[in-house]
Amino acid sequence: MPQTLDAAEVRNWCSLALEALGREREEIDAINVYPVADGDTGTNLYLTVESAVQAVEAVFAAHATGTSEPGAADAVRAMAHGALLGARGNSGTILAQLLRGMAEVLAAPPADGGTHGPTDGGKGGGDSGGHDGAHAGGNRLAPALRRAAGLAREAVAHPVEGTILSVASAAADAAEHAVLDGASGDRAATVRAAYAGARAALDATPGQLAVLGRAGVVDAGGRGLLTVLGALVRSLTGDTPAAYPVRHRRAEESAAPAAVGAPAEAGSCAAEDGPAFEVIYLLEADDTAVARLRERLDRLGDSLVVVGGDGLWNVHVHVDDAGAAVEAGVEAGRPYRIRITHFAAAEEAPERVQRAVVAVVPGEGLAGLCAEAGATTVLARPGEPPASGELVEAIRRAHAREVVLLPNDTALRHTAAAAAEQARADGVRVALIPTRAAVQGLAALAVHQPERRFDEDVVAMTTAAGAARYAELAVAERQSWTMAGICQAGDVLGLIDGDVAVIGADLAATAEAVLSRMLAAGGELVTLVLGEDVPDALADRLERYVRDGHLAVDTVVYRGGRQSAPLLVGVE
Repeated sequence: MPQTLDAAEVRNWCSLALEALGREREEIDAINVYPVADGDTGTNLYLTVESAVQAVEAVFAAHATGTSEPGAADAVRAMAHGALLGARGNSGTILAQLLRGMAEVLAAPPADGGTHGPTDGGKGGGDSGGHDGAHAGGNRLAPALRRAAGLAREAVAHPVEGTILSVASAAADAAEHAVLDGASGDRAATVRAAYAGARAALDATPGQLAVLGRAGVVDAGGRGLLTVLGALVRSLTGDTPAAYPVRHRRAEESAAPAAVGAPAEAGSCAAEDGPAFEVIYLLEADDTAVARLRERLDRLGDSLVVVGGDGLWNVHVHVDDAGAAVEAGVEAGRPYRIRITHFAAAEEAPERVQRAVVAVVPGEGLAGLCAEAGATTVLARPGEPPASGELVEAIRRAHAREVVLLPNDTALRHTAAAAAEQARADGVRVALIPTRAAVQGLAALAVHQPERRFDEDVVAMTTAAGAARYAELAVAERQSWTMAGICQAGDVLGLIDGDVAVIGADLAATAEAVLSRMLAAGGELVTLVLGEDVPDALADRLERYVRDGHLAVDTVVYRGGRQSAPLLVGVE
């Protein structure tokens, strides 16, 4: 039996973990009382694992045309990297670091003497017990879990027992004891032991953390980690662990005093006087700058978790001054994908509106435009398509009984359908209009009338989107065959309705050729969406071109900001 996970098993593990978290998301959200009782731990873990799944699937897709499958190292690294990019909330960020720690060991080549990869436990702050990973006898799972637990503790500014950290450490301890007891060559025995140890540690969390004991619940982050470990058991053994019992303990157990030395609730972020904001961002920075950033953020707030490495980090902190937390990131390196959540706003339950529109947009400019029109937007950055969980989150944020979903990208069809299905399970009436481009979404949004009957509004928006032809201009990255002939690297490509129709050397001339073809079939309105680096002079030239050749056609111009294409075109 192989002593590490192969690529197919990594893929299956991720898929099973996402499936299980999808089933248990609401249960985990409901027991979320620490560090902040904002009821989103299950959702954050789901979004984190979903990002990991997407990264692993991308690796397999890249090998789809070849004769071999990706290697195990590629798969586990993709899993960890995807989790890092998509990590949400306190527990999701820690889970990303746990997966990173496992990947360091599972992806490493065997060292002399049978040791597999880094084995430094890094167990400070209460990571009790454990043995050096070199004693794993070739079974990488035990040292991988030890490395994961150690890195997670290092990432948390002030580790607290009774949390996901305790569950991770217990899983590592149990796996190592199983190896010492003779399971050095048995992955199944090791992973089952790790799961059992984690489950026992989760049961103990209410006695370690006072806020959990008073609420009568186990730690939500630890509960999510147990779900992920259960998926690993299922992937490696085919067995499904017994379901975890009902989340709330019996009343007499809930009333039991907390363990001696357990942190007081006033010392946690769950206290009423805790920080007002959660700030999360990805950061490109070197190790020295990140070390200084940790010190600064630790002074600004609490619940500080900084995970990652090799120049890319995910930063999570709770603060009162969100601007100062972002500014600290700017001084350390380049922060992006910044998310700021106001806890008071998150806890409020506003009355649901009747109808809302959720639209995926390719740039900040269009996001602002759609928001002004009343839509809830999801930003699709170049090379970073949104996951279904992000769309579900946007639907929930819209807080409406009825939602019209505009994916605005052919590639997001299945993602949007999955999000719509999940939102319907939450009791939201969702209509998915299969818009294939942002300009079709703009056309649909222009005729949206929330006072109409839902079906009538959806029909009108669908008709408007379908009547809008769309095009985009892109720059070829390499020589390639297209519907319009052979293009060379650097050529400007004019794509109409998704197919290359024009190949040119100049952006303006190619855009005119595209407009000529599109307007040959008629039209009343041309929409131009300019990318971040496209000069206003191009818009002026194209407006003149349309006006000179088609007197009855109007032109509107929008700034799309940073988007994947320098120019988007719509003709209605």
